[in-house]
Amino acid sequence: MSASLRFTRRVWKSFIDNKGHDAQCFPNLVINRAVPGTVDFSLKIEPYNLNRVGTVHGGLIMSLTDTLGSLAVASKGHYMTGVSTDIGASFVRPAGRTGDILHARATLTALGKSLAYTRVDFTNSAGELVAYGYHTKYVGKSSSDPNSVKFSEDGENVIEGKDVD
Repeated sequence: MSASLRFTRRVWKSFIDNKGHDAQCFPNLVINRAVPGTVDFSLKIEPYNLNRVGTVHGGLIMSLTDTLGSLAVASKGHYMTGVSTDIGASFVRPAGRTGDILHARATLTALGKSLAYTRVDFTNSAGELVAYGYHTKYVGKSSSDPNSVKFSEDGENVIEGKDVD
C-alpha cells in the first residue's frame, strides 16, 4: 500500500474519530486509492442519504465535495487540510438509490501557498457522471502542521516526516 494511501486513510480516520458530521453522514466511506493529488472513493448509499423522492440528496453530494476535497489535499501530505472558502456542485442525473454504490474521484487541481482548489467527480455504478463539485480551501497555515509529510512524486514513499504504519 502506498504511503499516500496510508496517510490519506489516517487523516480520514481523524475525521471519523472526531464523531462529527462526517461520522454521522457517511461512516461507510471507503478510500480505494490515493496518489498525491488524486483520491478514489466509494460509498454504499444508505436510506439516510436519500431525499424525499428516494434518490441521493444533493446535500450529500455537497458534503462529500467538502470532505473529499479535503482528502485530496491530504493526499499531498497535509495532515491539516485547511478551511473552506468556496464550494459548489452541479447535478447531472440522479446519483442512485439505497444499496447502490456511488463512486467519486477527488482531484487537487492546484495547491499554492495559501489556497487549494479541488474538483470531485461523482459517478454511478455504470460509470456515468452524476454530479461534480468544486472546492476552494485556505491552507496557508496547514502546511506547517508537525503531522504533515512529503511524499515521493508517485506517493509510494515518505521522503520527509514520520511514515504512517
